[in-house]
Amino acid sequence: MALLSVQSSSALYFGGSIISSNFRPSCSCSTRFTDSRSSATSFKTSGLSFTPPPVHSSSRFSNSSRPGKVQASVQGSSEPDESSLVVCFGEMLIDFVPTINGLALAEAPAFKKAPGGAPANVAVGISRLGGSSAFIGKVGEDEFGYMLADILKENNVNNEGMRFDPGARTALAFVTLKNNGEREFMFYRNPSADMLLQESELDLDLIRKAKIFHYGSISLITEPCKSAHIAATKVAKDAGVLLSYDPNLRLPLWPSAESAREGILSIWDTADIIKISEDEIEFLTNGEDPYDENVVRKLYHSNLKLLLVTEGPDGCRYYTKEFSGRVNGIKVDPVDTTGAGDAFVAGVLSKLAADVSLLKDEKRLREALRFANACGAITVTERGAIPALPTTEAVMNALLNTVA
Repeated sequence: MALLSVQSSSALYFGGSIISSNFRPSCSCSTRFTDSRSSATSFKTSGLSFTPPPVHSSSRFSNSSRPGKVQASVQGSSEPDESSLVVCFGEMLIDFVPTINGLALAEAPAFKKAPGGAPANVAVGISRLGGSSAFIGKVGEDEFGYMLADILKENNVNNEGMRFDPGARTALAFVTLKNNGEREFMFYRNPSADMLLQESELDLDLIRKAKIFHYGSISLITEPCKSAHIAATKVAKDAGVLLSYDPNLRLPLWPSAESAREGILSIWDTADIIKISEDEIEFLTNGEDPYDENVVRKLYHSNLKLLLVTEGPDGCRYYTKEFSGRVNGIKVDPVDTTGAGDAFVAGVLSKLAADVSLLKDEKRLREALRFANACGAITVTERGAIPALPTTEAVMNALLNTVA
């Protein structure tokens, strides 16, 4: 386990080497937002000013005719299965998770370095479950960016759509864990490389090959990534690819609550599959009851094939045009809830990519959602998102133990 210590001089040291001596917040704010029915989670964000890393001639990535394109040395070992490929679009970053729960960030003695970012988590989760996945996004041309590219490769995620920015850092997020495993975030992105992906850098062929194209809302916050996001979803839609949307609200990253609500809803009606939490329902409906079926149905647009409402340890609700219901969750002792929703999404999409007809078969859809609930439950028992994502074997064992 890699640990990062924060020294009194404000320089960050990792493995004995200085990562940056200029982690200087350029702005900060604190906003409270409920993350589960039983507890409120505080999200804090802070921008940073970085000096871009030098580009060395010994860089692992040589120049390409397409700016920032990952070279073959870091691509997956095999071509994705085009019949069930899930392409995930958006941010990939480093989460620094404290080694001790229940302490404020400033009091944490050390942090575990954990790769994260919701779309990347889903891509790795699908691959770890035996599915076929790819990631499209941008990281810094720095050691953290290189590390993340390697992690995708190691997890058999196609990363040929990954780009590197020589002038911006890979995004970081420091995570405070409460005693119940719920989280508080401090983001370092001012701007981070993921915000700078351009439409011209999109791998359109990879998008068109997908069975499902999955994304969140963070890539809608700023340009040029917003335009790249909209262009990518249009290409996918025109190619007949199913669109999967997890808003994954991180309110402090938006200029205001209203801009977040407007931005999230701006692409709502284009999605075929939407996963949303109870708290996000409350936010998007301006405080209405997320347990009221009529409130939930307001969010069900005419072209939607599946609406999923996650309820943490209590499981999930599902809504289609033909049927709706609830699937109970699996009770575990939470250590870190980071990535639980992404693991759930990975579980669902891995099943749907293999057989889209599940959307019309309630019994089999319920089985897939039970599988997805187990994915989320297993993930909260370890620290970090990607490190905790389960294999199919682990999920099946958990389900068998639950039955027993």
